[in-house]
This record gives sequence, structure tokens and C-alpha cells, in this order.
Amino acid sequence: MGLLVELQKRIPDGWFLRRLLPAVLFVVVAVVGGGQLGQRHWDDLGLARERIAGALRLGGGMSADAVASLVLVAVAAVAAAFAVPFAAGAIGALASGAWPWWLMPLGRRLTSWRVRRWAHPDEIGREAVRARAAGRQLRADRLDARRARTGPDRPGSPTWSGDRIRAAETHVRTETGVDVASDWTRLLLAAEDTSRAALGEARDAYDAACEALAWSIAFTLLGAWWWPAAPVGVVVWLASWRSLRRAVEALCRTTEAVFALQHTGRPTPTQP
Repeated sequence: MGLLVELQKRIPDGWFLRRLLPAVLFVVVAVVGGGQLGQRHWDDLGLARERIAGALRLGGGMSADAVASLVLVAVAAVAAAFAVPFAAGAIGALASGAWPWWLMPLGRRLTSWRVRRWAHPDEIGREAVRARAAGRQLRADRLDARRARTGPDRPGSPTWSGDRIRAAETHVRTETGVDVASDWTRLLLAAEDTSRAALGEARDAYDAACEALAWSIAFTLLGAWWWPAAPVGVVVWLASWRSLRRAVEALCRTTEAVFALQHTGRPTPTQP
């Protein structure tokens, strides 16, 4: 415990709480659940205690094998903590619609499927009114929820996040005449500290949601060896997906606001 406290003092909180601790939890669950219990004895906690005690030889003190086991677990946890940002980066790219060329056939199919399912929010609202008038309250509530998360433009990306990001770029270009991709670095250098902090927090929330999605995939795959990990991964996936949508919305709104502030704050050529 003292070692963990000392590590928390020396390691940044974001890295410690968001990456190292989930990595330690995942490695422990993988070793105990997948390596010791398996599918046949998935709920045998007594067996898990016996295996752990036998591996560490707790009754006779810390032997060389016990120390080696702890070192291997620590190395695996640190390796997982460093690997998650790379996996999260790939998830973030897919969520934003920036798919690699070899996945574009699948991306086009997903885009076509989303276009077929898409309806204008006004049309969905009218359908909700008709459903509520007919006494179908549950359907009306579902339609209201669908209307709230449906954009006014036809989908042009495999993901909702990609459409939202493109809409923000279009809005900034229309309102300010600048391109988000080409002027992003200039914006960060010229923006005030409060604006940079807001953008940093919004981007950090987006990265955290992508990392949580990476952990959810890891736990779901671990269910092949210890099935209780699979439902945990699914629950984390659902929560992380909702967090990702909120993070994308916050990031886009913050970006639009900062670009608008920078544009209105620029001096015009007629000013001295």
C-alpha cells in the first residue's frame, strides 16, 4: 500500500488513475480469472485464493519465485498502461470518421446504412406527435430520444461522431471563414489561457472516453477465458459510448466557441 501511495505522488493523476490502475485491475483479473479459474470454476473464490497463495507462497514469506511473479505482473500492468493510449488513438480515429483506406469499404457500407435509417429531426418530431396522439407513449418517448440525437444533415460519415465533427468544421468555416484543420495550431497559440484550458479539458474527456472503450474491448475479449469479464466489458462499453458522444459534443461546441471568440476578437484592417 505504501508503494502505491508513493507512486501516486510521483506519477501524474491522469496517468495513474486512468491508465495504471485499470491496467493493474485487468492484469489481475486476467491472471486470476482467465489463468486460474477459467470457465469451469468461474465462481470458485476459494480456489482462486489457494492458487494465489500457492503462487506467492505467502505462508513461507516472499521467495524468489514470488518476487519474480510480482515483477511479471507489474511489467504486464505497465505495458498495458502504455499500450492503451495507442489503442485509444485508433478508436478515436475510427470514431471521428478518419478510417484507413483498407477499412473504407466497410465505412462506405456503414455510411449507406446510416443514410437509409436517417430521417430529418422535424419528421421524427411529427411522428412522435402522431404516436402520442394515438396513445403509444413508449414509442413517442423513443422517437423523442431519437430526434434529440439526430443531426439535421444527412449522414456522410460511418459514425455519428464523424458527422458531428464535420458539422462543427462546416459551422466554423461558415461563421469565421477559417479552416479548423489548417488553423488549429494557430488557434492554440493565439487563444487565451481560459480558451486553451477549455479545449484541453474537452480533448482530454474525448481521449478518456476512447481509452475506456479500449478497456471495454479488452474485458470483453477476456470473457473467452473467464465469462464474467464479458458482461463487465459490455457494461463499460455502453457507458463509455455515451461518454464519447458527450465528449464529442462538448469538444465541438468548445471548438466552435473558441474560433468564434478569436474571430470576433481580431482587429479589422481599418483599426489602428
